[in-house]
Amino acid sequence: MPTKILLVDDDQTLLSFVSEYLTNHEFTVLTAANGTEALRAVYKERPDLVVLDVMMPGMDGWELIARLRELSEFPIILLSAKSSEADKLRGFRLGVDDYVTKPFSFAELTARIQAVLARSQANQGTANLMYAAGNLKVDMNKRQVMRGSAPVPLTPTEFRLLQCLIEKRGHPVSEAALAQEVWGAYRQGDTAVVRRYIWLLRQKLEDDPAHPIRILTVRGFGYRLGTAPLSPPKEPQV
Repeated sequence: MPTKILLVDDDQTLLSFVSEYLTNHEFTVLTAANGTEALRAVYKERPDLVVLDVMMPGMDGWELIARLRELSEFPIILLSAKSSEADKLRGFRLGVDDYVTKPFSFAELTARIQAVLARSQANQGTANLMYAAGNLKVDMNKRQVMRGSAPVPLTPTEFRLLQCLIEKRGHPVSEAALAQEVWGAYRQGDTAVVRRYIWLLRQKLEDDPAHPIRILTVRGFGYRLGTAPLSPPKEPQV
């Protein structure tokens, strides 16, 4: 069955050209001009991957990503004319799998789509595996992370990065290897994206992210999992 791609952009000319290019590469392509149309298409068609623009009238790309992540973990590639670190970090925090800056070539976008899909399909075949250290428990099959009795909400990309560290536990993993494993060949040299996601993981998994004991830095090389247990999350004060 052909892979189904949903393109979301209010630029009809761009939609037409990208749709034609992807169709010629044997994808089934759906299009939506805004966030509302995109949500309808997701409910009806269940795409395998979504490519969406940030700047759209009404529901912008940021809100749409948040809504989509409530529905499914299918891969999302964000298109944007914004190239600042803050915008990229915002996208990754919301759970996008890749960030493509406009202008871009159709060939590059197609290659990124193929790389993201390949990683997504590989992760679906994860063997039955549980990881536990102190009060931190990770269920690979359910893609669930718990600290004590409290669930830790991770985006799909955050989970893949944690999974990679778990699979190599006891051994340091280089930034380049993490980029290759989590983002594929197109981001294998982008160690900055690894550091951004390590920072995000530490915010969720560490008692004191500024002094991590769970995800440790191996200076000049990469990261490894620590073995010190974390204390349970503090109960909110009423």
